[in-house]
Amino acid sequence: MTLPQGRRSSTFTRLLRHGFTDPSAAERLLAAPGLDAVRTDPVLLDALGATADPDLALHGLTRLVEAQAEAAARRELLDTLISSKPLRDRLLGVLGASEALADHLARHPRDWRALVTYEAADLHPGVEDFERGLAEATDPVTLRVAYRRCLLAIAARDVCATTDVAQTAAELADLATATLRAALAMARAAAPADAAQCRLAVIAMGKCGGHELNYVSDVDVIFVAEAADGADEGKALRAATRLAAHLMRICSETTVEGTIWPVDANLRPEGRNGPLVRTLSSHLAYYQRWAKTWEFQALLKARPVAGDTDLGEEYAAAVAPLVWQAAERENFVADVQKMRRRVVANIPAGEVDRELKLGPGGLRDVEFAVQLLQLVHGRADASLRSATTLDALKALAAGGYVGRVDAAQLDDAYRFLRSLEHRIQLYRLRRTHLVPEDDADLRRIGRSLGMRTEPITELNRAWKRHTTVVRRLHEKLFYRPLLDAVAQLAPGESRLSTDAARERLVALGYADPAAALRHLEALASGVTRKAAIQRTLLPVLLGWFADSADPDAGLLGFRKVSDALGKTPWYLRLLRDEGAAAENLARVLSAGRLAPDLLLRAPEAVALLGDERGLEPRGRAHLEQEVLAAVGRADGAEQAVAAARGVRRRELFRTTAADLIASYDTEVPVDAGALVDRVGQAVSDLTAATIAGALRAVVRDGWGDTLPTRFAVIGMGRFGGRELGYGSDADVLFVHQPREGVDDQEATRAAAQVVAEMRRLLQVPSADPPLLIDADLRPEGKSGPLARTLKSYEAYYRRWSLVWESQALLRAEPVAGDADLGRAFLDLVDPLRYPAEGLGDDAVREIRRLKARMESERLPRGADPTLHTKLGRGGLSDVEWTVQLLQLQHGWAEPGLRTTRTREALAAACAAELLPAEDAAVLDEAWVLATRVRNAVMLVRGRAGDTFPSDGRELAAVGRYLGYEAGHVGDMLDDYRRVTRRARGVVEQRFYGA
Repeated sequence: MTLPQGRRSSTFTRLLRHGFTDPSAAERLLAAPGLDAVRTDPVLLDALGATADPDLALHGLTRLVEAQAEAAARRELLDTLISSKPLRDRLLGVLGASEALADHLARHPRDWRALVTYEAADLHPGVEDFERGLAEATDPVTLRVAYRRCLLAIAARDVCATTDVAQTAAELADLATATLRAALAMARAAAPADAAQCRLAVIAMGKCGGHELNYVSDVDVIFVAEAADGADEGKALRAATRLAAHLMRICSETTVEGTIWPVDANLRPEGRNGPLVRTLSSHLAYYQRWAKTWEFQALLKARPVAGDTDLGEEYAAAVAPLVWQAAERENFVADVQKMRRRVVANIPAGEVDRELKLGPGGLRDVEFAVQLLQLVHGRADASLRSATTLDALKALAAGGYVGRVDAAQLDDAYRFLRSLEHRIQLYRLRRTHLVPEDDADLRRIGRSLGMRTEPITELNRAWKRHTTVVRRLHEKLFYRPLLDAVAQLAPGESRLSTDAARERLVALGYADPAAALRHLEALASGVTRKAAIQRTLLPVLLGWFADSADPDAGLLGFRKVSDALGKTPWYLRLLRDEGAAAENLARVLSAGRLAPDLLLRAPEAVALLGDERGLEPRGRAHLEQEVLAAVGRADGAEQAVAAARGVRRRELFRTTAADLIASYDTEVPVDAGALVDRVGQAVSDLTAATIAGALRAVVRDGWGDTLPTRFAVIGMGRFGGRELGYGSDADVLFVHQPREGVDDQEATRAAAQVVAEMRRLLQVPSADPPLLIDADLRPEGKSGPLARTLKSYEAYYRRWSLVWESQALLRAEPVAGDADLGRAFLDLVDPLRYPAEGLGDDAVREIRRLKARMESERLPRGADPTLHTKLGRGGLSDVEWTVQLLQLQHGWAEPGLRTTRTREALAAACAAELLPAEDAAVLDEAWVLATRVRNAVMLVRGRAGDTFPSDGRELAAVGRYLGYEAGHVGDMLDDYRRVTRRARGVVEQRFYGA
């Protein structure tokens, strides 16, 4: 019958109402000869409508009915389907969720009977039940068929919610155990001579070992073997290796019935490079001597599943003590967290947002967090030693190692994410952890999880909610109970014991856990709003402190800042509400002594850390304006210079904080050269502004508005080159010019008084760091007057100037005082530093002689010349003297070389083809690295130094600043030696002409 246009059959409407997305195709399938007898049965339509994908379920049912070889078999299937609700729900539930299992049923049409029985024993089968289900398999093909039949029953219980996700995962692990046993039996039967020579045990690892397997996953194993009585060990191991390899092939190879799953033995000692099978003693020797932290973390899941039971139990008993001692290893927590970060970093950028297992907020975050806590506390508490994630999480909550609310939220999130993973994999039985993007797939998955109104929207919302919970909890999970250990808890709540809290703090790298607990108690105890906010902040801050080289210093610094600012309304609000402020503060406080010292002298500077632009360095004009304004408001020179030094302290903190935060930023690659330039420019500008302020203050206090002589300060050395480090003195020359009508003696006396008072006030002991003025590069050195007239400089340089003074003047640049006088000084010295036609041979030999003498005489006794940043091999002096020789030789002809900056001059020499690009790059890399090391030493120790620290913790902090992860200071020193050794090679060739 043809329906009028615009009208639909009642069947079409009913199908649409039951959730079919293609009712027309469904009508055709129901009208086909196989299903026509039950096409109008409301029971069937209701059951189809209850499945995850009614269209898929109907299509699978049609194929199954058509695959029945005889009419009687077809009638039996349909009669049972209509009359038996358990079968109907199970069979249609599977067909609506899994295209792959529908394919299996179409190939093996009698296997639907595996879903008929519904006895109590069928609801929760164990390994023995699965072994019986696989017993008739005689080869890899029949093993696959039997495996799929068992899998069919597991999936049926899963989609009908007869079992929860944890029970489903346990059943899948039990089925894998039975399959490994069957495969090993086949391998032994195929090689009885090999089987007779050895005892072979199969140890399950990963999710199989943890009794929490997915539908489709590699099954991780380790093989351990011993010689049978009277057998030669070498021959026994070779026999065991052949058996193990055959077992792997039986499970992994693709046949006409597909594959089961890959058996992965790469968690064995030495991974894929190590022997497939080892003896127990060989395993233990490796673990005791060579194993990395992650290998002990993996062994937490080890479980004997097949082969020689006694040997498997011996293995498990032997490795267990090693697992629970792993937390005592140096950098244990850092190693585990680094492993997690590495996993995330390796996810393709286009997949990271859909990665269910490895992505941020995914399954691996939960598993890593739980395992970390197990390894730290399982040493003393055997109740935590479960290999199953959810069981371990429950035990951690019961013992107070994790807050109960946090544990409940994490349990809920983990169950949802595992359920989602199962549904994704079940569809085609493919190994994937990516949430699909296709709406049809999302609709099927959402419906399979009980979301029927708007399945796609509901699924995405639930998925994002749970991953957000995991991301929020997985890191603080480790730190939150430390606060509960020192806080008052509600009745019935478990707390972390003091010993357990200390144990956890030691694992985090705290050298003084007792002091750390006192700090936590002082910060977080009580019922005030301040304490409540601290309890919210501290779990995250503790993680950032632990990620540094000195967690103790970070926590102590945070307590001091909080004590100073705790009553200030904006402080805790800033840390709570400004996402970056708290992390920035943690990085700054735990990276060394200099930045915290600067902050603690004026804690209100912490506000800079919450402003996105607060860490950008200020230019010289801005700084000078602020300093001069502060000087103008002050009473007397001492107060004025104190104000200038206060600005300097705050700006030094801004610079150090920005440097540390950029250096510790793991998401943005560090441009070391740009960081060095930024620090050098910022510190030089700040020093110039401070000197300008001190000059204004001293002149105003002693002479009013006008000094009897025009006065200028000339920056020299790294100051003139705008390359000052945190620990650098300010090298300067002072030049003056008597004003008209002023006697030379009066002018000189006034200039000398200004210099003396400036130097005194800039280093008067106070809360602010001193600024040391070094004028030793002046004519006649320490024997000469501190300040000279321009005419005096001219006379000296014309008559007495030596080649080293011309070299020093390459860095001369006016930094404060009378700008015209400063320019006149440069006009005076330009012919000296850029001599016409360059240097003569005698002058070049003299420079080389001076450099060689400096290398032999000025290097401190006992210093390692390969690690001294200033005078050592390939260090700052080597690079700078090489560049400066090129400037003296060619500056007269190459304008680009007329700069006070080392890196600019190096680039100009390269551009002028005076230096090959490769050599220039080598020298630049060495200079930048040596400069960063000097800055790092000052940041870490709070005092200047030209060599790497000898203290282990300080050395580690230098390493972290330079981008090296915990435990890699050896790599840092090796890299420094390598870079500077190459630079020294260039110096030998380009400077010494070797």
